[in-house]
Amino acid sequence: MPKKIRELIRALKDAGFTDRGGKGSHRNFTHPQGGKITLSGNPSHDAKRYQERDVEKVLREVNKK
Repeated sequence: MPKKIRELIRALKDAGFTDRGGKGSHRNFTHPQGGKITLSGNPSHDAKRYQERDVEKVLREVNKK
C-alpha cells in the first residue's frame, strides 16, 4: 500500500525540513544542513514510488551529516 503525500510531508517536517511553499501542488522543502526536495501532489493522494524513494534518500543524507 503506497504512503500518502501527507505522510511524506510529516516525515520531512519531523526531520527538520522547512516548507518554503511552491506553485500549485508543488512544495519545496529545505533543511538547514543542505537537503532539498520538491514534492508534488494533493496531500490526500497516494505517493508515487519515486517520491517515496526520493524522500527516503534525502532523509538518509541529512541523518549522515
